[in-house]
Amino acid sequence: MVKRFLPALMVLGCSLGLVTPALVRAQSNQGFTFTWGEGPSGRQQLQYHLDYGTPGFMGDRYWLRLGQQKVAINRINITYPDYYNGIIDPKGIEVRVGGSQGNSFFQFRRELGRKINLAEVTVDRDNRVIDIVPAEVIPAGEPVQIILNNVRNPNHGGMFYFNARIGSPGDIPLMRYVGTWILSIANN
Repeated sequence: MVKRFLPALMVLGCSLGLVTPALVRAQSNQGFTFTWGEGPSGRQQLQYHLDYGTPGFMGDRYWLRLGQQKVAINRINITYPDYYNGIIDPKGIEVRVGGSQGNSFFQFRRELGRKINLAEVTVDRDNRVIDIVPAEVIPAGEPVQIILNNVRNPNHGGMFYFNARIGSPGDIPLMRYVGTWILSIANN
């Protein structure tokens, strides 16, 4: 009798093993995002990944992909909304350049790229601004990724617009809008 049900149990066990990580991963990726009104258009939405995305979770990590820019970067500025009450650790911020994402479905062989030394990192909680100044200018055409380590997520879930601006070396220090990460933190 056991021999008769053994193949069915093996198939059921394998299917549950494959489905469970996909369910957990679905909450931490951006998935489909619909915007209307004054929100960013599809071209202005930047890709991101959250390790956990759970409200109040201490020690979460945000992978914010800035992508390839047409100009060199000497400053990165990130603003976030006033209803985001999470805590961002300035010591846990890093910038990586280069690397590849690998297979986008399975995320195998993902190279993170090389870590850039940072001259200054400030998190202004009153004005809700993260200001990152790399020690060296990031050349144009390189994929850039900002990693926020040791983040405490907000106490409530929701969608949070993180806006990205970059500064280029030159005579006029103007910040240029690049796009928006629409972070979705699951509501349990």
